[in-house]
Amino acid sequence: MNSNLRIGILGGGQLGRMLVQKGIDWNLTFASLDPDLSAPCHSLTEFSQGKLTDFDTVMSFGKNCDIVTIEIEHVNTQALRELEKQGKKVFPQPHIIELIQDKRTQKEFYKSRQIPTADFVLTTNREDVYRHKKLLPAVHKLGREGYDGRGVQLLRTEADLPKAFEAPGLLERLIDFEKEISVIVARNEAGDVVAYPPVEMVFHPEANLVEYLFAPAAVSTAIATTADAIARRVITELQMVGLLAVEMFVTHQGEVLVNEVAPRPHNSGHQTIEANITSQYEQHLRAILNLPLGNTAAIRPSAMVNLLGAEGFIGTARYIGMDEVLTVSGVYVHLYGKKQTKPFRKMGHVTIVDEDVESLKKKATFVKSTLKVIA
Repeated sequence: MNSNLRIGILGGGQLGRMLVQKGIDWNLTFASLDPDLSAPCHSLTEFSQGKLTDFDTVMSFGKNCDIVTIEIEHVNTQALRELEKQGKKVFPQPHIIELIQDKRTQKEFYKSRQIPTADFVLTTNREDVYRHKKLLPAVHKLGREGYDGRGVQLLRTEADLPKAFEAPGLLERLIDFEKEISVIVARNEAGDVVAYPPVEMVFHPEANLVEYLFAPAAVSTAIATTADAIARRVITELQMVGLLAVEMFVTHQGEVLVNEVAPRPHNSGHQTIEANITSQYEQHLRAILNLPLGNTAAIRPSAMVNLLGAEGFIGTARYIGMDEVLTVSGVYVHLYGKKQTKPFRKMGHVTIVDEDVESLKKKATFVKSTLKVIA
């Protein structure tokens, strides 16, 4: 491994921060670009402030890097294509980021490759959604720029149709699912592929983002095997280099359907830092550096609780309940270095490990109810 490589990260948030924390162990040098001058990566990298979607800004940043990667999809892919032409390594590849940036092209990709996913139709505006009301109950998703639950509307009846987006999107049949799971899969330039065991995600009912997860997912061996095969197939069909989180629905009938993917380290893989032989962050580095991929096996059962800004608080972050949770064996607190809190902002996460699954769930519940972010 060439430890003199300079790795540029588009985005300076917590995913980049945890990637850098792992890379420091390997003497790697990182630069990061983010519009927020106080982004979590600012003190750990050679930091540049700038807009991730601006062509000139991304070009200027990338020209001084050997490898460019991302921790958020909303980036200027035309600049990344140009950097690639100039001989820079860009992982994931720009054309794959483009495909995933738009949920419409993402879904069409699954359909064209016979990858199982919910039935859908593409829509251009709200009027288009009205024309497809026979698909209700359904979910209307913005094609572009939806993130962490934004850009998603649940349309159960015709009375909900006015909530549809007046922009290009897709109308997707509402899946009566039993569980939501995620499989993180990695691929290097040599074409080697590894996958992590499925994890089970529980979403916040209001914020529509992952509140906590359990690993491994409580699914049958058959479901786990199917999910593993689907995730491997998606990254192989894409020929993507890097880390890919494949979020899936498990239906009551035992079907496994791809919901959407994220081409980067993901919220559903935070627990791998303590719970798996190779963390997702080390795996991403292995993949983009074309190193042998690491063992994904779980060392022990785990849970992850997202530490979100409490409702009703905006301002300088304060953490209450820290002493109490740190007295519990197997609890690991990760704070993201964000100075300001607001409702539902991701301020950190807590990993809990325990050999006993019931004890694990009790600890996760305790952490969730005890550790709070206020102002």
